Amino acid sequence: MGKIIKMNERRNVMIKNRTAQLIYQTIYCTLGLVGCIASLGIFDNIKMIRWDFYVHFTNISNFFCLGIMVTALIQTARKKEDSYVSAAPMLKFIGMLGILLTFLVFNIMLAGAEGRDPQLNWRIGSLTFHVVLPILYIVDWFLFYERKQSKWYYPIASMAFPLAYVVFLLIQAIILGFNTSILIPTTTTPLIYPYFFVNIETQGVPGVLMWIAILSVAFVAVGYLFYWLDRVGKQKEN
Repeated sequence: MGKIIKMNERRNVMIKNRTAQLIYQTIYCTLGLVGCIASLGIFDNIKMIRWDFYVHFTNISNFFCLGIMVTALIQTARKKEDSYVSAAPMLKFIGMLGILLTFLVFNIMLAGAEGRDPQLNWRIGSLTFHVVLPILYIVDWFLFYERKQSKWYYPIASMAFPLAYVVFLLIQAIILGFNTSILIPTTTTPLIYPYFFVNIETQGVPGVLMWIAILSVAFVAVGYLFYWLDRVGKQKEN
């Protein structure tokens, strides 16, 4: 029993360790900066910054999570003692679901899509924003973030993030007169429909609404899974 207690104490010290948090958060923020630069197309042509970066949920979710991690890094740098990370727990939760959505949709539905060059999946920007940073962000929540902070309404509130993105796409489409001749650079994808499941022309309004409903249900369900994991952790600590 004494050994188990010592192991638990050692594990808690690791999770609360300020130095470990600083290293982890710094690595994340550094990779996040690399991903941001890649999303602007600077690695391809430094003289031609991609102006379409704002239409991709991948970029928006990663920018959001990078902001949260920078906030956590500042908090960690300012504190003097070892303790759990506690910066903006609700925003951290929202970002986690958003970045998980990015990870799952890309790797399950988009990475192997017909007509997509597989080599694109191995580029710095794609690997960083679609795989590495999503995994690191979620692992950060499990390893360093203060438990017992999740509220029952977090998964529902988190839906505002992807739904706001859909509304944004609709507003953009209206402003551009639903003009599908304006393409995302170097692709045949219309700017107003960056993903196939929001393309009204190919999916139809019922199809788009169906996809939104499916992704929304999955989004909330996964949110409550994380909420449950947080509650389980709370019960064990008690």
